[in-house]
Amino acid sequence: MKMDRNEIVGLVILTIGLVFLILTFYMAFLFLIEDLNIITHPDLVKSLGEILGPITEAIIRIMFLGVMGWIGSLTTIRGMQFLRIKEQPQIKQVSQPPPVQPPQAPNLPQGKKELKSETQTKT
Repeated sequence: MKMDRNEIVGLVILTIGLVFLILTFYMAFLFLIEDLNIITHPDLVKSLGEILGPITEAIIRIMFLGVMGWIGSLTTIRGMQFLRIKEQPQIKQVSQPPPVQPPQAPNLPQGKKELKSETQTKT
C-alpha cells in the first residue's frame, strides 16, 4: 500500500501534536506531585512578601502548560485534517455531442400555405 504525500505529512504532524500533548500532561503531573512548601508567619506583610515568588512561579508554569496544551491540540487537529484529505479524481475531457437542431416544418404546396395564412388572420 503506497502512502501519498498528504498521508505522510498528516501522520508526522499528528505524531508531533500527540508528543506535545503527552509531554504537557507529564509535566503537569510532575508539577502536581511536587512537594508543597506552605509558608506560615504571624506577620501578614512578611508572609505575603515571601509567598509572592512561589505564586509567580506557579502562574508562569500554569500559563506554560496551557500554551503547550493549546499548541499540541492545534497540531493534532491539523494532522487529522491532512489525513482526511482525499486525492481529487482527475476529470476526463468528454467531447461534446453535436447540437440538436429542431425539426423543420415540411414543405406544403402553395395552396395549403394560403389556407394556413387565412386561418391565422381570422384568429
